[in-house]
Amino acid sequence: MALEQKIMADMKTAMLAKNEAALRGLRAVKAAIILAKTSEGANGELKEEDETKLLQKLIKQRKDSLEIYEKQNRADLALKEKEEIAVIEKFLPKQMGLDELKVVIGKIIAETGASSPADMGKVMGAATKALAGQADGKTISAVVKELLQK
Repeated sequence: MALEQKIMADMKTAMLAKNEAALRGLRAVKAAIILAKTSEGANGELKEEDETKLLQKLIKQRKDSLEIYEKQNRADLALKEKEEIAVIEKFLPKQMGLDELKVVIGKIIAETGASSPADMGKVMGAATKALAGQADGKTISAVVKELLQK
């Protein structure tokens, strides 16, 4: 089942259950899908990797907003962002744990022959391709930086 059909089915369930938090998150995803499908060069369809990128982008936006709201002591708005993140994350593939991530990135570092922080760009390019959808860029970057410092 394509992402759009899953979203529509979950929206129907959320409406019947009167679950406002889930409905907010699902509507945001649906709107983003429609925008992506109607954008120039999209041909009215989204590939699975494009759907994953779209979901990751939505989560990143909400995490950025969450950070701002927490700094400004806006617990009400922060709660809404947390709820939406939880809803959107259900549609992403399982995220890798930190230990798993270190092992995979360690292998990538060995394959690329990187030995210092100056090689970070080379490692990041390979790591983001290999780990697409399984970890966010910020986490990958932090682990690469940590492993190249050793």
